[in-house]
Amino acid sequence: MRIIPAIDIIEGKCVRLSKGDYTTKKVYNENPLEVAKEFESYGIKYLHLVDLDGAKSKHIVNHKILELIASKTNLKIDFGGGLKTDEDLRIAFESGASQITGGSIAVKDKITFLDWIRKYGPEKIILGADALHGKVAVSGWQEESEEQLFPFIDAYQKEGMQYVICTDIDKDGMLAGPSFDLYQQMIDQLDGPLPLKLIASGGISTFEELPKLADMGCEGTIIGKAIYENRITLKQLETYILSS
Repeated sequence: MRIIPAIDIIEGKCVRLSKGDYTTKKVYNENPLEVAKEFESYGIKYLHLVDLDGAKSKHIVNHKILELIASKTNLKIDFGGGLKTDEDLRIAFESGASQITGGSIAVKDKITFLDWIRKYGPEKIILGADALHGKVAVSGWQEESEEQLFPFIDAYQKEGMQYVICTDIDKDGMLAGPSFDLYQQMIDQLDGPLPLKLIASGGISTFEELPKLADMGCEGTIIGKAIYENRITLKQLETYILSS
C-alpha cells in the first residue's frame, strides 16, 4: 500500500482543516517545500497536494507551489483543488503533477472529465469521490450533490476509471479513525472492468490503522493531520515503507 502524505495549501501555507471547514484552518508550516523535503528524507515517494484556494475559487491558484515542490524534490505528486478546465489541467501537468484529482468537475461536468480520462489515460486522472451522508460532496466540500456514492463511482469505472480517492468528510481532520466499513463495502461491491485502486483518506489517526487498510485491499492511503499532530511519526512511515 502506498503511503501518501497530504499538504493542503491556503495562501501559500501548509494547513489542515476539520471536515473541510475553512474556519477551522490551522497553519502547520509557512513553507510547503520544507514539509515536502522532510517527507522525502524519510523515504516517502508520493504526495497529495491540495489547492484549497483553488477549490474555493473554482480554478487553479497555487500552481507555483506545485511547480516548486515538483522541481525541488523527486516526489510523485497528485494535485487537486479547483481543476475545472482544460487550461487548469494543462497548467497542473506542466507545473509537475504526476496525476491530478478531479472531484467537483466529475459531478458537474462529466463530459469534460471523461474527455480528460481518454486524453491523458486513466493512470493520470484520479476520481475524487468524497462522501457526505452517502452522497458525493463538491466545491471544496461546501456543497452536497445528489449523486449517490457507489453508483457514481461505478459509472466512472465502466468508463475505464481506475484510481479513486474516497474521503468520508465526517472523518476528515478529526483523528477518529478511517471509515473501514465504507472502504470494505467499496472493495467488495464495486467490480468494474479493471480492479479498483482505492485510496483511503480521512480520519487516519494511528499507525496501527495502516496495515488494516492494506490488508483490506486499499491501494494507498492519504495521511494528513496525524502526521502534523505527531500521532504517526515519519520514522514509523519510513519503517513501514522499507518493510513493504
